[in-house]
Amino acid sequence: MDKLISLWDFVGRHKYLITLAVAFVVIGFLDRNSLLRRISLAREESRLLEEIDKYRTEYEESTERLNELLIDSGAIERIAREKYFMKKPNEDIYVFEGDVAE
Repeated sequence: MDKLISLWDFVGRHKYLITLAVAFVVIGFLDRNSLLRRISLAREESRLLEEIDKYRTEYEESTERLNELLIDSGAIERIAREKYFMKKPNEDIYVFEGDVAE
């Protein structure tokens, strides 16, 4: 009984500190919008923004290549030779291992 009274006195003296600690635990870890969840969502957002930037640059490069193909007919031949290793009828092509990009 003596320990119960001393515990009650401790809670009475530090009720605001205990309330703040409980609120921090609920907000930080147990709540639906907890701090941990917010941190993970911020990381995911930054990852998705990086992915958007990557796709945007890829789109710009593809658009530039398409415009080049529409304007210059010689570009089609150059791309066919470089990327698909096509050749003219009386021509030999030598492909080195370092030249092949995967």
